[in-house]
Amino acid sequence: MGTAREALLHTVHQAPQDVGQAGTRWKLETLLAANGWLNLHTLPGMSQLLHRLRIHWKRGRHHVHSPDADYVAKLHTIRVNLLTSGIDWEQTVFLFQDELTFYRRPSLSFAYAAAGKEQPLAELGWKSNSSWRIAATLNAWTGQVTYAQGKCFDIPHLVAFYQKVTKTYPAAQIIKMAQDNWPVHFHPDVRVVLQPQEWPWEFHLPANWPTEASPSAPRLNLPIQILSLPTYASWTNPIEKLWRLLYQDVLHLHRFGDDWPALKLAVTDFLDQFATGSEELLRYVGLSDPAKLYRSLFPEEAGMPGLRY
Repeated sequence: MGTAREALLHTVHQAPQDVGQAGTRWKLETLLAANGWLNLHTLPGMSQLLHRLRIHWKRGRHHVHSPDADYVAKLHTIRVNLLTSGIDWEQTVFLFQDELTFYRRPSLSFAYAAAGKEQPLAELGWKSNSSWRIAATLNAWTGQVTYAQGKCFDIPHLVAFYQKVTKTYPAAQIIKMAQDNWPVHFHPDVRVVLQPQEWPWEFHLPANWPTEASPSAPRLNLPIQILSLPTYASWTNPIEKLWRLLYQDVLHLHRFGDDWPALKLAVTDFLDQFATGSEELLRYVGLSDPAKLYRSLFPEEAGMPGLRY
């Protein structure tokens, strides 16, 4: 049975066209045709075998595979930086950073309602939809959230946010900031605001962007070192779970209707609760023990000596 299950799983993990079958998904008919070695002749027989082998008809989910050839190496470098920052996490601050756009209209989700045809309603209001941007950092050791909000986040807004982050940690000699590959993060007018970068991989920019900072860009030498997460790998950034919590607590099925200022205030109140740190938030985002982050990729590294965890 084990051999049959392994062989069938190998089949369903391929596209039907790769083995001469029609369609983009496997069906009982094509599985039966592609696996003559089973000596089955009916669709019910194929269905019963799949059930016994615990291979079921399941709903798919969206998935993106990071194309970054340096995926593992980058996560290892970020992990080492995270763990070494734990030796003195006041002077060497480690942050995860990200941006989020949310909208006036509520997002759909589950809620309680009477059995039957009645459903929870996401009231859209009468006005056209509106959007709002948030940039935030999450301290990997304390759970402290620093954020800024605005209609957009262009280069001046991002620079102002980095200044705010630096002022949040006045004792820090260096702030290590892990973030995704949004090109604005690496714009020359942003990077020139920071101290010289030591990241061993190249920061990629659109081909039509300048490669040198403009003369008017401020040279502030902010003590921020950028750690670039692998491309198309949002699951490697724990702050994404902060956004998930924001949706669960505020944005899903909210009842503010057209009261856009009240919704933005509710978002502000949500973020403010983490202004001084939160052990509960660290548990929620998977950082109650930072030594466990990415550890499945590096099982030989159970931790590093002398760290606070």
